[in-house]
Amino acid sequence: MADELLLAILLTSVPLILAATGELVAEKSGVLNLGVEGMMLMGAVAAFGVASLTGSPYLGILGGGLAGLLISLIFAVFVLGLATNQVATGLALTIFGTGLSGLIILMIGLALIRVGIQYAAGGVPAKAQGLPE
Repeated sequence: MADELLLAILLTSVPLILAATGELVAEKSGVLNLGVEGMMLMGAVAAFGVASLTGSPYLGILGGGLAGLLISLIFAVFVLGLATNQVATGLALTIFGTGLSGLIILMIGLALIRVGIQYAAGGVPAKAQGLPE
């Protein structure tokens, strides 16, 4: 029981630890990026969508990274290029990422229900895992 709890804690904390590490690097450079959550949500939705549509988890990882990069570039243009307030811009990106990712996942979910793609226990489409559909 205690081993399962420890494993669950470790598995669920990895994304938060990675995001906090990235924020620490940004903070060390003098930029306060409160848009990390929005970037993570957009990356996760993009990874899910690309992996679902292509059947390749590797392309899903690439798509998620590119989506996070795009949101980061938007943050950089506003904060560094246009000299907007870092706190307001970061919070706006978090709200934007939360809303847009929710809308996209709703649209993807409805499309997948219509198509009838079956998911395995891990949440990756069966065809991406090489399982029969």
